[in-house]
Amino acid sequence: MTWLRALRRSAREGLRIERAGLEPLVALRAAAGVAIVIGLSLWLAGPLVAASSAFGAFASGMATFQRSWRPRPVLALVAAGGLAVSTFLGYLAGAHWWVFVVLLAVWAFLAGMAWALGATAGIVSSLTVAVMLVVITLPTSALSAFGHALVIAAGGVVQAALIVLFPVRRWGLQRDALADAFAAEADYARRLRHDPFAPFDPEPLMTARSAAVITDRQARRRPAALRGKRVLAERIRPVLTSLADPTVGAAAEGPERDRARELLAAAASVLDAVARAVREAEPVRVPPEAESVVLVEPAPEERLTGPARRTALRLVALLSEAVSSAAGRGGSVSTDTAHLRRPSVPELLPLAVRTVRREVRFDSPVLRHAVRLAAVTPAGYALGAALPLGHGYWAPLTSVLVMRPDFSQTYGRSVARFVGTLAGVTVATAVMQSFAPGPYPCAALAVVSVALMYGLMRTGYLVSQVAASAYVVFLLGMAGSSWTQTVPDRVLLTMLGGVLAMAAYALFPAWETPRLRNRLADRVKATGQYAAAAMEAHAAPARGRREAVRAALLDARAAALAWDQAVARADAEPVRGRGLSRRAADGADAALSAMGRVPMLMEAHLPAPDADPVPDAAPFARHLRTATADAATAVRERRPPDFAPVRAALQAWPRSDADRIVRRSAELLMETLDDLEAALRPRPRTRPARRR
Repeated sequence: MTWLRALRRSAREGLRIERAGLEPLVALRAAAGVAIVIGLSLWLAGPLVAASSAFGAFASGMATFQRSWRPRPVLALVAAGGLAVSTFLGYLAGAHWWVFVVLLAVWAFLAGMAWALGATAGIVSSLTVAVMLVVITLPTSALSAFGHALVIAAGGVVQAALIVLFPVRRWGLQRDALADAFAAEADYARRLRHDPFAPFDPEPLMTARSAAVITDRQARRRPAALRGKRVLAERIRPVLTSLADPTVGAAAEGPERDRARELLAAAASVLDAVARAVREAEPVRVPPEAESVVLVEPAPEERLTGPARRTALRLVALLSEAVSSAAGRGGSVSTDTAHLRRPSVPELLPLAVRTVRREVRFDSPVLRHAVRLAAVTPAGYALGAALPLGHGYWAPLTSVLVMRPDFSQTYGRSVARFVGTLAGVTVATAVMQSFAPGPYPCAALAVVSVALMYGLMRTGYLVSQVAASAYVVFLLGMAGSSWTQTVPDRVLLTMLGGVLAMAAYALFPAWETPRLRNRLADRVKATGQYAAAAMEAHAAPARGRREAVRAALLDARAAALAWDQAVARADAEPVRGRGLSRRAADGADAALSAMGRVPMLMEAHLPAPDADPVPDAAPFARHLRTATADAATAVRERRPPDFAPVRAALQAWPRSDADRIVRRSAELLMETLDDLEAALRPRPRTRPARRR
């Protein structure tokens, strides 16, 4: 993709306004926290302290809107603590220009490295840099600086207190994540009716698993409706796939296929009802037609036979269990499943340090983002101070808020911030010019602006920046700054900050495109290990390999999601040398998707510990595990993979009626390996014929 097309695409993404589910009560609560802090500070200490406290309450409220499974009061307190420390250090160093610039570079670098811990940590850390740049201009002494830091921390305490006193949808994020998982499976069941090989996006299940990781204290308070249902959702998905697949499920045509379609439609309705009950915390309401299809015994000519019948009975049992648990009628899944334990804060600190240390390598996107942030922030501050515009902090402030570790978000947010700032400043300026409001009306207008920003934050970065820019103008107007001192300067400095952010990424990029081979190699190995683990579970059922299959499945899902995200980012980058051709990437993706489907079919038929083993599956699984690991190395080294040992193991495997499903699964795996081998085989270059 050329630079012009990449910039145009990123700009469209940044300016896009989406229809999203709004949270008016949550936005109103966060805006009330800002209003309380501004009102008390304005009444007790004056406009300057009120402006400082408003930034603290605003940033703490922003932190609580980030997608995190930590309790929101904790996010507000952590953000407030980080803001207080950063601003106080900035106050102390602010009297010495060079000291402050060095501190700014170090703090920006640490904020950039915080992205290794996740998007929430990265955004909150960026806010600490942004607030440091704004509020260090307010105090005049160390004692005053300490007071402003306390006021900023108090803003976060107020936000946390409001969340505790006025909870809105307790466990709402966890409910939504679990409901999304059931809804995704309902959609999958409907698509399987028409396409037995329809793909499934595992991200909702992965999100539900992340939401289920809680502390011991949270486990004691977790609603019964959220206990164990994620495990149930995980068990339903391979059964749906197995029922629809004509190889190990219902026949491709005839009465069996008609019965399978009926069961899939009924399963979709039941899963939708369970999702609705979980999301809204209401009784489950299964449509009567779906209940009759699942529970009523079909006519003899419509009955499924063989593996398809066993799969259908398994599906009916799982759906009944899901309805029972959603209705609160108990069940082993909903009451006895141990929770996934989240580490406590003392345990989290060493893990966080190790996570950040793993990113200290030259090719790490997080390290490159931190270096860019550490260079751009002090450079923008120096340029803003050198230009005769005033309010020079606005240029580095823009850079800090728009920069992200990937290309498309940085460029898209830069365009959106400039357009949003221009619109917000224009509207706020018109109000200030027309009515010349005093401190208290300005404070009221600032609260209205921040309430709009909180309420419309999910609709896109452009909309939020319109309200955020108006909020800053009204706050500075409350503190006594004239609009003529802020509006034209801020527009120009916003453009400067956006240009600096985009130039930094162009000069020191972290392209995803050259790393596509590594992502593909990780997926090849993880998918192969998942298939080998499922095969080994059939080879030796008595050894109880279900946990190994489960662990391999999670690794395969993570690798597939990382590959999909890498391809999406690479498609938006202006890089010609992909390191992997589009044909090879698409072919490998199709082959690996089909390959991952096979162990999922086998997982639906995992044998009991006392079942008869399939010893011939053991050598095939062993060769498969070794060959896919070697293939991952070959992909990284730009060599074609070789699956001849797996092919030889399949040829040496005698056919038997006892292991029909396992043997057929091995054949399907070999077909997908052949497709992968063909996709990654280099094509010979053809020279154009010479004209005579």
